[in-house]
Amino acid sequence: MKVGIIDYGAGNMGSVIQAFGAIGVEVERIKDSESMAKCDKLILPGVGAFGDAIFKLRSKNMDLGILEFIKSGKYFLGICVGMQLLFERGFEFGEHRGLGVFSGDVVRFDSQNLGPLKIPHTGWNLCRCNKEHKKFFAGLKEEFYLYFVHSYYAKAKEEDLLAICDYGHVFPAIVNKENVFAVQPHPEKSDKHGLRLLQNFINL
Repeated sequence: MKVGIIDYGAGNMGSVIQAFGAIGVEVERIKDSESMAKCDKLILPGVGAFGDAIFKLRSKNMDLGILEFIKSGKYFLGICVGMQLLFERGFEFGEHRGLGVFSGDVVRFDSQNLGPLKIPHTGWNLCRCNKEHKKFFAGLKEEFYLYFVHSYYAKAKEEDLLAICDYGHVFPAIVNKENVFAVQPHPEKSDKHGLRLLQNFINL
């Protein structure tokens, strides 16, 4: 099996590759759309701002490669900003068009509604399964902790919510549509639960 991680200059590459290595999976850096098509599974990581990340993808024409890969039916995983880019629009430092795989916008946490909670949302938080997925949640309970670092969150459709989290209000932690999975937290920083999710993705 060939597992690729998209290297577009905006990803948390090293720690994600290291996390897959910890479960015995070799991941290849992918830098063009032609290489994407040769992968069996593909991962889109991301750190930083939505607008900068989507610009870097489009400047390399990798956005089209991602959409073609997803259309092929092979399994795809977005992580953190890599999750957010899969939505229709992001509003970090302006309005930016996303990849549109999932319906909804990516918006900033509203500090007026968070009380004493700070932005960004940083640290461990409890994720709750919103619906059953035996393969992706294999070996996990209905509630488990993952590690978050983000100031923006996706406003997803109920039908796409696989797991939810609460930070002043409920927001999507994991979304899924057919062969596409995406996680707002960082599984590579989430110890055994994060590694389990990565292993489950490989086992799909």
